[in-house]
Amino acid sequence: MSTDDKCAACGKEGGDSLKACSACDLVKYCNRDCQIAHRPKHKKECKKRAAELYDERLFREVEPDECPICLLPLPHTGQTTMETCCGKRICNGCIYAMDMSEGKDLCAFCRTPPAMSREEHMKRIKNLMDKGNSRAFNTLGLAYKRGDHGLAQDYDKAHKLYLKAGELGCADAYNNLGNSYNNGTGVDIDHKKAKYYYELAAMKGCVTARHNLGCSEGAAGNERRAMKHFMIAAKAGYDSLNMIKKGFKRGLVTKEEYTNTLRAYQKIQDEMKSDERDKAAASGMYRVR
Repeated sequence: MSTDDKCAACGKEGGDSLKACSACDLVKYCNRDCQIAHRPKHKKECKKRAAELYDERLFREVEPDECPICLLPLPHTGQTTMETCCGKRICNGCIYAMDMSEGKDLCAFCRTPPAMSREEHMKRIKNLMDKGNSRAFNTLGLAYKRGDHGLAQDYDKAHKLYLKAGELGCADAYNNLGNSYNNGTGVDIDHKKAKYYYELAAMKGCVTARHNLGCSEGAAGNERRAMKHFMIAAKAGYDSLNMIKKGFKRGLVTKEEYTNTLRAYQKIQDEMKSDERDKAAASGMYRVR
């Protein structure tokens, strides 16, 4: 029988009844008392492996979100709209195409007419929240932050909504929380908390948070980690190339990494393009329902 089938503390053979250490998954125990007793011997190895596992999750590249209509990767520069009727995040190219067809002003996804009043707009958001739509919580959080739609500005409510949105899966909400702690918006500046929320956002696919992490790590002197974040952000289409170029000149990024990142950036930029998106951008159209 291998050591994997024995309690690391008492040596008891337990098979499937043994529970792995939740932090590192390196050893197993027959009960919590054994885990506590073995902790002094295991602590250093456990901490090291837990950090390695965390970094594996943190630096994993995440597939970009797609527009549910054209199925192209969504841009990162605000050229999208979260529709409060169906809760879908749609690129402005598809909204533009709908407006140019027989369905002007209808939702490009569900064909619902736009909200005709501030009250109806807020009612739609709350209906989405009742259904557990994470982006609806984030949208209401932004409204409280800005004091939009007749709401009194309330940072505390905004942050609670961001947190709920993040827990439900909205990466942008965690990034918004990170920004609040990084800039001192309604809270005391706390760069440790800002980094924590940026990391949660980045692991869920927010490339803006990924770039922010690069800036945070760079400011802390962790330049190689900073470059790793910048390269992941650039490969996802975010404009982090200037930071990578500086890193390349300083020997923090290899020639191969620099070349591969440039190619990946250009590839995703090409994939994000469409005639409709170009026309929408040229028209200056921006609409929030």
